[in-house]
Amino acid sequence: MARAKEQKNGRLEEAMTSLAHSQANLEQSHANLEQSVALLNQTQAIFVQNEAKFLAQNAETDQRLAEYEKETLELKRSTDARFARIEAILMDHSRILAEHSRILEHLPDAVREKIGFKAPQ
Repeated sequence: MARAKEQKNGRLEEAMTSLAHSQANLEQSHANLEQSVALLNQTQAIFVQNEAKFLAQNAETDQRLAEYEKETLELKRSTDARFARIEAILMDHSRILAEHSRILEHLPDAVREKIGFKAPQ
């Protein structure tokens, strides 16, 4: 009977030892979890800071883009007006050249007439 009691006590001691190991493992797991949560919180804080920086840069980029678009539209209006003036000048030059060509075609006859030269008939 003494042996049966020792066997039961041995199993109880094993169970107690196993329970102590399990509790130690649980405490270590809990400490690891707390460490992971702290790291997660730190990572989230860094993410929030980076997101704020990104949003600020994005707003600045949007503002610059709007300014570039405005400048581009102003430049296009200016360029269109300049080309319209150049085209008007070129059209006027074409008209003047056509008139000069017509005058030059009639010049030999006008000179002959002026000096009294008559072509033989």
